[in-house]
Amino acid sequence: MSSNSVRTASGRTLDELNIEALRAGELTAEDFCISGETLRRQADAAGAAGYWQLAENLRRAAELTGISNQEVLDIYNTLRPSRSTYNELITLANRLENDLDAPLTAAFVREAAKVYQERGIIRNP
Repeated sequence: MSSNSVRTASGRTLDELNIEALRAGELTAEDFCISGETLRRQADAAGAAGYWQLAENLRRAAELTGISNQEVLDIYNTLRPSRSTYNELITLANRLENDLDAPLTAAFVREAAKVYQERGIIRNP
């Protein structure tokens, strides 16, 4: 993967992220965010090299690039042990899958809900 084929969330190449552009005020925070496409390409490379778990993590990360930072933080807090009921986690998983186009992350949340319930670290209603 060359530096010209890697693009940020704003579409800039890595070569465009330089001190001159920063000093000129041409760059924004979005210029430093990774794109979902780049994460999916990295996931493919990791999977091809046999790093399947890393590949899955990168694919979930790619899904999350389409979700606001505040919502990602809310999801993180919802997943903290003893913060949510089983039904709240399942509701979150359904929203991720149906409304936010994040089926891999939804499956991860469903798995977490099951494990939390088995380990007794779910909030009781």
